[in-house]
Amino acid sequence: MTDLSAAHDAAVTDRAILTGSAYNTGNDLAARQSLYRWQEPRYDLPGIVVEQLHRTQGTVVDVGCGNGKFIERLGKDRPDLRLIGLDVSAGILADVPRPVAVADAVDLPFPSASVDAALAMHMLYHVHDIPTAINDLSRVVRPGGRVIASTNSERDKAELDRLWERAAGDVLGMDKGPARISLSARFSLGAAFSDIKTVELPGTITVRSPEPVTAHMKSYRAWANQHEVPFEETVERAREIVAGHIERFGSFEITCLGGILICTR
Repeated sequence: MTDLSAAHDAAVTDRAILTGSAYNTGNDLAARQSLYRWQEPRYDLPGIVVEQLHRTQGTVVDVGCGNGKFIERLGKDRPDLRLIGLDVSAGILADVPRPVAVADAVDLPFPSASVDAALAMHMLYHVHDIPTAINDLSRVVRPGGRVIASTNSERDKAELDRLWERAAGDVLGMDKGPARISLSARFSLGAAFSDIKTVELPGTITVRSPEPVTAHMKSYRAWANQHEVPFEETVERAREIVAGHIERFGSFEITCLGGILICTR
């Protein structure tokens, strides 16, 4: 029998998938981010990062910077900082403000205690060896510096999990289909810091058309082979289910639970 947990972990950390399709451009990441336009309350994540770094001077490195939205905001609000973006995918770095570099979170290209803060925003679940990445983040940050990490709870967007399983089941002719790929299912934070504070960011996404939901689901196309179902047919069936729900109830709601961890070295 296939170890579904091991197969899931292998899928979301596969370097060829991450650099070749999932994050070869910022399009799919932007599609996932766009769903939060319909969340209440709204959270300004880059603004929260700016606030948490208000006493930081010097160099801030954004590890797994993706499409660079945190670097852009810090560059605007804190032009005094030296900002460096890192990602495993050269393609997604194309439009990120320079300087940037292709680098792995488990082997950061900095001497020990050489940066003043590091960001690891919604990216640790893509790292094969999370404890090693945490230790390397701690290594490169000077004593007293900060590491800010973020992720979603395993309970985040449970409605989308149920929607996918129902749609996949309908496509396959069974009561319940295989679970969807969930990026936030992999996250841990080791004891590498003297102080860790958690800021929970709960909310509810309310949509009145199915398109935001299907756009979000389609952004997981890079992992279509791991879904074990016909991907396009399942997304279309999900669209039909959401459209029917909205017609009956007026909206479709998704419960969110994300959070930010502020870690002091």
